[in-house]
Amino acid sequence: MDHATLQAALPEYFAPWVQALGLTVESHAEGVVTLRLPQSDQLSRVGGMLCGQAMMAAADTAMVLALIRHFGAFRPCTTVQMNTSFLKPLSGQDALIEARVIRAGKSLAFGEIDIRGAEDGKSACRATTTYALL
Repeated sequence: MDHATLQAALPEYFAPWVQALGLTVESHAEGVVTLRLPQSDQLSRVGGMLCGQAMMAAADTAMVLALIRHFGAFRPCTTVQMNTSFLKPLSGQDALIEARVIRAGKSLAFGEIDIRGAEDGKSACRATTTYALL
């Protein structure tokens, strides 16, 4: 699995509004993918804080890419559960979304996501996810 294949998965498997987030693949390793979410006025709330909806969409997207990296190819899946904790506001910087596959079986996959500031490295959001593999 190479960088270009993961980046190409964004327009291939995700809706146009997800593509509009401007996500790019920052790095990847076995079962781990890190995306960059660029700071944008369109994704910010009052005070320039990145909105939670954008963080959750980016987290879900990163986890699907981590599953692609884990399996070596896209497998149809659907989000069963996502538990998200917002730790602190994220403003004035890009976000890095690191998604890690914790376990992937025959019918379910589990993951953890950390969203942190690209400049300060501080965690702003943590999420856990469960996916049904179809």
